[in-house]
Amino acid sequence: MFDAHVHIIDPRFPLIENEGYLPEPYTIDDYRKRMSRFDVAGGAVVSASFQGSDQSYLRAALAELGEGWVGVTRLPLDTSDDEIVELDRVGVRALRFNLKRAAADIAAMTLQAIRAYELAGWHVEVYIDGQMLASLQPVILKLPALSIDHLGMSEDGLPYLLDLVDRGARVKATGFGRVDMDVATALRRIHAVSPEALMFGTDLPGTRAGRPFEDSDVDLLCDVVGTDMYKVLENNARAFYRLPPVERAVPDPDPTLPLHAPPEPTLPLRRSDLPKPEMLDTVPLPIVE
Repeated sequence: MFDAHVHIIDPRFPLIENEGYLPEPYTIDDYRKRMSRFDVAGGAVVSASFQGSDQSYLRAALAELGEGWVGVTRLPLDTSDDEIVELDRVGVRALRFNLKRAAADIAAMTLQAIRAYELAGWHVEVYIDGQMLASLQPVILKLPALSIDHLGMSEDGLPYLLDLVDRGARVKATGFGRVDMDVATALRRIHAVSPEALMFGTDLPGTRAGRPFEDSDVDLLCDVVGTDMYKVLENNARAFYRLPPVERAVPDPDPTLPLHAPPEPTLPLRRSDLPKPEMLDTVPLPIVE
């Protein structure tokens, strides 16, 4: 699988309180232990609000995680073109706009997003409550490539989210313990609009979530998308982050057979083929008075 949404909180690097909150450390070793039962072949390290625009932690994390891992970062609006190109070289692939917990100059951020896309092909990942999508849609539609975190957070915003999906936006299938909606229904509706839209992520360590990621979240996701599980668990995200596809061996090269073989069809019999009854002596009927 490809984990499209992970936060690494390395105590070696500075953190900034956000709304009075400062998270506990969550290192790469912590993440690997938590996900040891899964075959994680890559993922996206996402910068959170309490990491500000620090790039040193992200550079260190990508260097340690190695091939198949990319970064999603927050940048000052005056970041130079050279810095964006350099960050792309070390594996950063997207900007993150936190519109839920931070004041923002949306117009300036949109111009930065367009510049990053033209320079390095980066997309934008937006952390936003879906209820805000309606008012911000005219600006959001100007973004050249877009994904929305955590299913858009709320049931009320789902119609606007689905409209963006229909226009090509991607959606992080993450943070099931954060959202105010029926997760299975939301997943089903998003996937029905575009099978390429959903991208699985754990959102570990799940800071400030109602509950963090659970293994059963993967089961729920696979139950909803069925045979498209490889798309949602890996292929969609790898394509969006501009990583090469995984060549996967077919687990069962033989065609699937029906559980029960159909019975042989009944063939018509000719009259001459019918068995002839044994000839017996005729017994007269009793006389009825």
